[in-house]
Amino acid sequence: PKWAVFRRFRYAHRGLHDREAGAPENSLPAFRRALERGYGVELDVHLTGDGRLAVIHDKNLKRTAGVDAEVSGLSAAELKAFQLEGTGETIPLLEEVLPMFQGGPPLLVELKADYYDVSELVETAVNTLDRFRVNYCIESFHPSALIWYKKNRPDVFRGQLCTNFNKENKNCSLPFFLLGKMLSNIAARPDFIAYNWIYRNDLSRKICCNFYHALPVGWTIRSQEEMDMCRKDF
Repeated sequence: PKWAVFRRFRYAHRGLHDREAGAPENSLPAFRRALERGYGVELDVHLTGDGRLAVIHDKNLKRTAGVDAEVSGLSAAELKAFQLEGTGETIPLLEEVLPMFQGGPPLLVELKADYYDVSELVETAVNTLDRFRVNYCIESFHPSALIWYKKNRPDVFRGQLCTNFNKENKNCSLPFFLLGKMLSNIAARPDFIAYNWIYRNDLSRKICCNFYHALPVGWTIRSQEEMDMCRKDF
């Protein structure tokens, strides 16, 4: 039933970001720009060293803040010392973002983890999100996060993120060959599949979406031309 709410919107990936406008990705200004234009928002969260949720895509700060440091090794207070893309904006915490979405468009929360035990991550996410009246779903590449939600919070709309890991040469401790085939869906039973639209013809995606009727969501579309190319698949 929650699909009826989520399908009404398009979603700004990491917010409607534009560094030249002072709105770097996954920043409060990027989220405001999206809301002002009627978009929902997708954002990413990592656990900090003191058990908070930082809204940032990479686990390392080098690309976005120019500092070779891991999010997991810093406290929330220490993260605030770094600027995003030289704009003066700092890395927000999830609890700082959520008030913006109360009573507004939905939020897609991606749980970022490349380690096996995700219990602290998912429990922190649940406890944080439950404090606010926000329409949200969770999504993750990590099947254990989805399995946890299926068992403990089946009321939360959940999605399996996936791409063609072989073609992207991703390096990670997780068994990406198995993840790429989405074999974990047997246990996770996701409500939707969020797939890299470039690989929309992958057999695994077609089996999940065409044969098992999983709801197909595409990411990340950057132009009207790309939207037109993948509209029939997602």
